[in-house]
Amino acid sequence: MTTKLVLKKKPKVVTIIEGFPGIGLVGTITTEFLTEHLKTEKIGSVIVDDVPAIIAVHGSKVVEPISIHYNKKYNIVIIHSISLGKGTGWDMADVIQDIAQQLSAKEIISIEGVGSMKPTGTANVFYYTTSDKNKQKLERSAKPLKEGIVVGVTGALLARREDYATPITAFFAETQSQLPDSKSSAEIIKALDVYLNLAVDPKPLLKQAQQFEGKLKDLMLQARKTSDLQKKKQPSYFG
Repeated sequence: MTTKLVLKKKPKVVTIIEGFPGIGLVGTITTEFLTEHLKTEKIGSVIVDDVPAIIAVHGSKVVEPISIHYNKKYNIVIIHSISLGKGTGWDMADVIQDIAQQLSAKEIISIEGVGSMKPTGTANVFYYTTSDKNKQKLERSAKPLKEGIVVGVTGALLARREDYATPITAFFAETQSQLPDSKSSAEIIKALDVYLNLAVDPKPLLKQAQQFEGKLKDLMLQARKTSDLQKKKQPSYFG
């Protein structure tokens, strides 16, 4: 598998927030919300040869499988993904660390959903951090993750935490569903607001997150249909 990183701008001393498809698609919905709420500009992308060459068009905008966005006001870089090839967690962790080095990042924030076996009607938010100095601030909006299994890009980042110089903080929201979970994403956004002082208005938050949930379902359905159609049209040597 080959990955190619393209960065058109290189702001420095940034905070990186990344979200990839996972349980409840919490990372994807959260980063999608932030790219629009923070009025970001696209500054790059990541091309993975394992990911089908398919893009989606929504609201006259191209949505790529993995794109990189920048908000100048808060000096935040957001890595947003709607598609990720199988077994690419380790490679994407290296790409994220490459971005962190090129941008002299002060912190990487990873967003994930975590399965809950006991539905409570509310989504608890947990954290794990490699930096002790951040714990007091994190505990204003999240609980320390004491038990759990972390997979995907976040799992790869934390597994190799000692190899990377940039501090890593992961936020996890409980979710009871494998389907897109906008409620859990809204809770993550609230926690990020407290942690980073992003001035998010909590009143329309859930409604907006639900809109992104619906948008994401449509995008993924369209991408899946296109991928299936593409496979059917491929010539076969066996007739």
